[in-house]
Amino acid sequence: MNTYAKYHQSEEDYLESILLISEQKSVVHRIDVARDLGVSGAAVNKAVKILLEKGYVKEDGKHLKLTGAGETYAREVFEKHCLIKDFLVALGVSESIAEVDACHMEHLLSAETVAAMKARLGK
Repeated sequence: MNTYAKYHQSEEDYLESILLISEQKSVVHRIDVARDLGVSGAAVNKAVKILLEKGYVKEDGKHLKLTGAGETYAREVFEKHCLIKDFLVALGVSESIAEVDACHMEHLLSAETVAAMKARLGK
């Protein structure tokens, strides 16, 4: 795995998780993120600290909320994930495998590759 992907994968996974949980629930708690990602509370605490420092997340008491920058970043990651999954399914990959592979690939692909996939799918 390249250094960029290794460094940003965790950050992007946490942002994406907070985004998706916030679309399902009115508030997002750290425990919700831990359950969604299958990680410990300590791991979430560490990640949230970094996301707070970078200005991607803010906290209101015990609730997590994406900032404007955090929501933009999270939506970009999620859209890339969906595009990759759709592309793999169009190639004949099963839906379940495409989902798993998209989770890994979303952190690795260049903007050029994503644009080519988007063009091929007509999106």
